[in-house]
Amino acid sequence: MEKFLEFKNVNFFYQTKESEVHALKDVSFEVDKFSFASLVGPSGCGKTTVLSLTAGLLDPSDGEITLEGRKVTKNDDRIGYMFQRDQLFEWRTIWQNIMLGLELQKKNKDPKKIELAETLLKKYDLYGFKNKKPRTLSGGMRQRVALIRTLVLEPSLLLLDEPFSALDFQTRLKVCDDVYNIIKTEHKTALLVTHDISEALSLSDRIVILSHRPASVKETLDLSLSGDTPLAKREDKDFGKHFEMIWRNLTNENTEPFTSS
Repeated sequence: MEKFLEFKNVNFFYQTKESEVHALKDVSFEVDKFSFASLVGPSGCGKTTVLSLTAGLLDPSDGEITLEGRKVTKNDDRIGYMFQRDQLFEWRTIWQNIMLGLELQKKNKDPKKIELAETLLKKYDLYGFKNKKPRTLSGGMRQRVALIRTLVLEPSLLLLDEPFSALDFQTRLKVCDDVYNIIKTEHKTALLVTHDISEALSLSDRIVILSHRPASVKETLDLSLSGDTPLAKREDKDFGKHFEMIWRNLTNENTEPFTSS
């Protein structure tokens, strides 16, 4: 696999009124091109901070973050970000929501971008809803719209910050399959933050396990579970073994319960 995203001895400190907090300590890991990676760790260890650093929203206090061999910068258009909720505007149609990022980039009149947006809507069964408002869609459909809104910007790397956490369990399983299929079909690289061990295992080619704060990388787990979909991968004979290993890594230093499906 081609080396794609690299964290090299990254440290991050932030200031409070009382003191300086060491959030990340010498964090180093890699994400291969066209792979799906996940970050798991104890609650409050700094997983979302890692995503913010990757997106260029924060600067590392020390160390280096590179994407495709070049340093990550603020407003880096190689990176797309999906948040915990779909962030769709209820007063805009599905089409208007999908075009929002392009509007901000002043590219919404570009015929190639318009064609890409229409192609993605048709490909993932949403074209018939393009003139509807978000409230008419199911939770899973809304997440597909949010993902397409990100994909029309044509990022190389997708950052996913617990994008399924607001969904009920049954919908969550279906949406995981949908999002995984879209990311793999569109040949994107993804980095997911999740509190759900089963979710990380079923989606990922690689899982990076972080320690308690200041977070460092405790272990990196490369996976080759059988199955074409996340749901099918949950049936692999090694799924339970990997789950137990990750659980032990987390509960050895985290007294709070760890959420899992």
